[in-house]
Amino acid sequence: MRRVLFPLLPRSLLARNIALLVALVALAQVCSLTVLLHYVQRPRIERAAIIFADYVKTLDGVFAAMPADEGRAAAARLGGQTQLPEHTGLEPSPSAIRFFRTYQRDVFVEALQRYLPPDIPVRWQSGDGERLWIRVHVAGGPRWIALPMTEDAHASGIAMTLALSAGLALLAALTGYLIQLHINRPLQDLARAARRVSAGDAPVALPTDGPTEIAQVSRAFNQMTLALQQAEATRALMLAGVSHDIRTPLTKLRLAMAMAIPRGADDTFVASAEGYLDQIDTILQQFMDYAGSGEREVPQPGDLNALVGQLAADFAGLGHEFELLPGDIPVFAFRPVSVMRLLMNLMQNAVVYGRTGLFVRTWTEGDSAYVAVCDRGSGISAEELEQLKAPFSRGRNARGHSGGTGLGLAIVERIARLHGGSLQFRPRDGGGLEAVVALPLNRHSA
Repeated sequence: MRRVLFPLLPRSLLARNIALLVALVALAQVCSLTVLLHYVQRPRIERAAIIFADYVKTLDGVFAAMPADEGRAAAARLGGQTQLPEHTGLEPSPSAIRFFRTYQRDVFVEALQRYLPPDIPVRWQSGDGERLWIRVHVAGGPRWIALPMTEDAHASGIAMTLALSAGLALLAALTGYLIQLHINRPLQDLARAARRVSAGDAPVALPTDGPTEIAQVSRAFNQMTLALQQAEATRALMLAGVSHDIRTPLTKLRLAMAMAIPRGADDTFVASAEGYLDQIDTILQQFMDYAGSGEREVPQPGDLNALVGQLAADFAGLGHEFELLPGDIPVFAFRPVSVMRLLMNLMQNAVVYGRTGLFVRTWTEGDSAYVAVCDRGSGISAEELEQLKAPFSRGRNARGHSGGTGLGLAIVERIARLHGGSLQFRPRDGGGLEAVVALPLNRHSA
């Protein structure tokens, strides 16, 4: 039953609470109406039917005791007929609106017939004029006499009661809606703040002066945000400090080797040693890049296509040709150094692991600019690359490549999130992979 009913429920908490409130108000109105009709209106109608039955029996006795001519004349003055009209007793088609109008009439006629003798039947005529037909005995024969019934005879204020109940139900639903909106506002602020944390921003502290339950959640979120900021600052300081401190003895080691190795020594050994030192320096630079990632860099308007073209020319000078397909991207604000680092990491990965089919394209879609760095490499899937976004993660095809720390894609991911964007990997048509970076065009980065 739960599996059947759960998909039918509204998705949002606001809609569910409003639906529950409307259902409870409707149930309360139905119960109140049932009590009103069964325990209030019905006894009143039956008492009125008893009094009316006594009146009809008295009227029938008077007609029966009158001489024939006088009785027929009196019945004629009251519109007496020997036969009922053709449409008497026909009920209109059922209608929810007419139900409340006809309920009291039906109860009245049923009670009246119960308190009258069997030889005095009654019929209700519906139509343009509401009439109650009663068969009395006049001069030894039956005569049908019509008594006009006014609207209040069968309405008795029930229509106004129903209208008032419906108005109160709508008022209760509207009040509940406004209250729920007031409760949902802190939750919406919490969701926005959580998205900012996910994007790498520092959100404004949430207010804690609301309802107790919401205030507790806001305080816990503020404490979590503060702890994350402190941990991030400690991590960045540690990485930057370690990288900086190691570079000092590294520089001294390079100088000592240059002074200690005599001229004419084994060139292979010298080149190998210098290569190792370069790898250590590259690793330290990656640590410093990851520790910084451009948080302090001020965004400024720039041409993304020009930046891509500049990097492609630099790679072409090193013997790696990238085919370009620039799209129509307007000038927008971004951190130029950080975005250049982002593109360099992706293009370097394409050169190292893809080798062929190097291609970069840019385009706009919606409110974002997109850059796709593509290659025709094989050996690593888009799913595995998604896992390599985590710091210090290296793929199985990286074992043959030295000088890496597993921070390249983590740096790209952090820079994209810093701009409010994203990094995704997907298979390229015809084979290979493409890394797609989305950067918002109209985001005001802090």
